[in-house]
Amino acid sequence: MTPVDVSPEISFGAGALPFIAGPCVIESEEHCLFLAREIRSMIGPFVFKASFDKANRSAIGSYRGPGLKEGLRILAEVKRQTGLPVLTDIHTPSQAGPAAEVCDILQIPAFLCRQTDLLVEAGRTGRAVNIKKGQFIAPQDMGLAAEKAASTGNRRIILTERGSSFGYNNLVVDFRGLVIMREFGWPVVFDATHSVQLPGAQGNTSGGAPQYIAPLARAAVAVGVDGIFVEVHQDPPNALSDGANALRLDRLPSLKASLDSIHAAAAASVLT
Repeated sequence: MTPVDVSPEISFGAGALPFIAGPCVIESEEHCLFLAREIRSMIGPFVFKASFDKANRSAIGSYRGPGLKEGLRILAEVKRQTGLPVLTDIHTPSQAGPAAEVCDILQIPAFLCRQTDLLVEAGRTGRAVNIKKGQFIAPQDMGLAAEKAASTGNRRIILTERGSSFGYNNLVVDFRGLVIMREFGWPVVFDATHSVQLPGAQGNTSGGAPQYIAPLARAAVAVGVDGIFVEVHQDPPNALSDGANALRLDRLPSLKASLDSIHAAAAASVLT
């Protein structure tokens, strides 16, 4: 395993169970700062996640975010005021450089996990690169995606499981994939909120089944992962993106406590 350090307090693949958390999309500077501070007060140091653009929304009229320039300004302010490392998605090679000036982790969206130029440009920045597994590919294929980013000499690669297409408008998690992807030697994160998404299930938006967030996350930690990804919102029904599968903010502390207990038990069983 090649650990990926993103701050003095957070490392993926070094034995701890760090969290990546935040809203799906940047709704406003005030909202990002509110969530960053609230989440930190609940669970301690974590990686703050928010997207400046959601380029794959279901409908043309769906809210996408403030865009690259304003979004990076907001993320820089979150980082400055809270001291938290930050993560955001990039969608084109040209976004990698500007995002790397602000963000500690560049995330490759699941739909773009095979885009060679995007992976290579992200790797060239030297920032940690989190590659989300496409809903449409086998976990075995993620080794090839990681190699594209690592071909630049960048060894700071993270792979994230977020469910696989199961017929139309549904996802399922094959927990064998966590084991398979960890065998490549990169830290593996489990995305507990997108794994319960129901893509396009509401016609012009995606649905979700958030009641399964905790059970799936507990199962993933028991199998063995190097981090947890959760999108959270204080008012999911009124979130501007992916509220249907978001974790309600006030449920985050209990989720983390249960996952930490399972993680400790799993680690102890391996040692003995």
